[in-house]
Amino acid sequence: MDTTLKKLPIGIEDFEKLRKNRFYYVDKTGMIRELLQNPVEVTLFTRPRRFGKSLNMSMLKYFFEPKGDKELFQGLEILEDSELCKEYMGKYPVISLTLKDIDAESFETAFAMAAMMVWREAGNHRYLLDSENLAEDEKRAFSQLLNTKMDKSVFCGSIALMSRLLEKHYNRKVVILIDEYDVPLARAHVQGYYEEMVVLIRSLFHQSLKTNSSIRLAVLTGCMRISKESIFTVLNNLNVLTITDVRQDESFGFTDMEVKELLAYYGLDDKYSVAKEWYDGYRFGDVEVYCPWDVINYCALLRADSDARPENYWANSSGNDVVNRFIREAGGSKTLKYEIESLIAGEIVTKEIYQEITYQDMYRSIDNIWSVLFTTGYLTQRGRGEGRSFQLAIPNLEVREIFIRQIMEMFKEDAKQDGETLDVLCYALQEGNAEEAQRQLRKYLKKTISIRDTFARRELKENFYHGMLLGLLAFKGNWGVSSNREAGQGYADILVEVADGEEPLGIVIEVKYARDGNLDAACEEALGQIEKRQYGDAFYDEDIEKVLKYGIACYRDKCRIMLAE
Repeated sequence: MDTTLKKLPIGIEDFEKLRKNRFYYVDKTGMIRELLQNPVEVTLFTRPRRFGKSLNMSMLKYFFEPKGDKELFQGLEILEDSELCKEYMGKYPVISLTLKDIDAESFETAFAMAAMMVWREAGNHRYLLDSENLAEDEKRAFSQLLNTKMDKSVFCGSIALMSRLLEKHYNRKVVILIDEYDVPLARAHVQGYYEEMVVLIRSLFHQSLKTNSSIRLAVLTGCMRISKESIFTVLNNLNVLTITDVRQDESFGFTDMEVKELLAYYGLDDKYSVAKEWYDGYRFGDVEVYCPWDVINYCALLRADSDARPENYWANSSGNDVVNRFIREAGGSKTLKYEIESLIAGEIVTKEIYQEITYQDMYRSIDNIWSVLFTTGYLTQRGRGEGRSFQLAIPNLEVREIFIRQIMEMFKEDAKQDGETLDVLCYALQEGNAEEAQRQLRKYLKKTISIRDTFARRELKENFYHGMLLGLLAFKGNWGVSSNREAGQGYADILVEVADGEEPLGIVIEVKYARDGNLDAACEEALGQIEKRQYGDAFYDEDIEKVLKYGIACYRDKCRIMLAE
């Protein structure tokens, strides 16, 4: 690995650390100019997780704050605007808060964490206690923020108080940065104290952002735009830039050119098409973007192993509850089941989207779930219709894999509960009754969401059905089930050792996807592969003489099972 190259900034959200320690940086400083040209004081950016919100907020902090280091911005776009930098760079006191770490089981603990957050930020401005521009009563009021035991009234007025005192100390208006404003609300919804948290955050924002004459600029980020009725009803100076807005559409996420440049820098040009297939496809405004977290992690993986397969980094960075709820809703709706199948097949589904909903309303209707999937990045836009209508699609292979994983989990849970059908299926396989096994497997396929043939390569579809069958057989606790195990002259899809009969039994299963719908031909191909590669030897070598060999072909919700003669 070439150690002269810049390091990849995995998990680095502090702009100063990134710039001073030779980490690779994709220049997003152009957003500063656009913010300053906007006449509205308060701007809210809503973007999915892992799209660079925290790093951009840190960049803004280091640009505006008086102790800022101009060297951090050397070679970046914003320094090309010398007049703007002369007027604004290092000229404004900054209050910077992140709410993303407020995660507690009770409101009391959450409030204590929020108070600690204010305490830390107040500590960064402790010099105000010695300011000659502040009166003694103002210093006493500020000293309350240096106590982690502050009450709710002090907390709700904390940002407004700091703003007023900083303006008086510097004789300058203040920049306020609040990162991931909606995380405490999401956590509160899960833990059952949502209403209390709404009241707290609403009061904080009212005093900080509406009745605060000390603001020069305020920027908030979050994943969802919470309904004005619950949080932002008090604000008439708010500019909301969602993922559908063309303004600042390149400020979050990596553009195609930025990804090409990054890959070229690390000598990974040949991996561009794979990176695009897996991590591109999100559309913010008029720009198609990649998820930065994925691209950076994939590059790091490739630098260690040039033949590494792309991984699902985004899914592993958070829960995927909304996808799980979405797929479960399909169990009672044939229309929704068909729409999910269409999405997984790479097709477009048109829906009305409501970007202003509360966490309490997320799962109250399927329309709301569609909206949450869109705003949180599980779906993206491919075009617009009339009014609130959007053409929706799964953005890339990574997100598609999340959907398939959730489908498989639901399938396994449902199959486990249907013990009778499972026993009949397994008994039929054990007895060599291919017709009955086929009948039982079809019952499962009719109930689950199928993988259609327009999006995935054949091997991916085979993996899906392979995984389903493996999940079913794995529930037989007294069966030894293995997958992709070396056998004969290759690797068999599924090998099963049954030891509960009069004599040990081996079962070999090869799964094929019938791409043209010809199930018989696909079964014959599977059986031919079993014989050609001698998969049965895995059992013969262990003195298991009775071996059943099955070819199983699947196409959408149909299947065919053949037993070798």
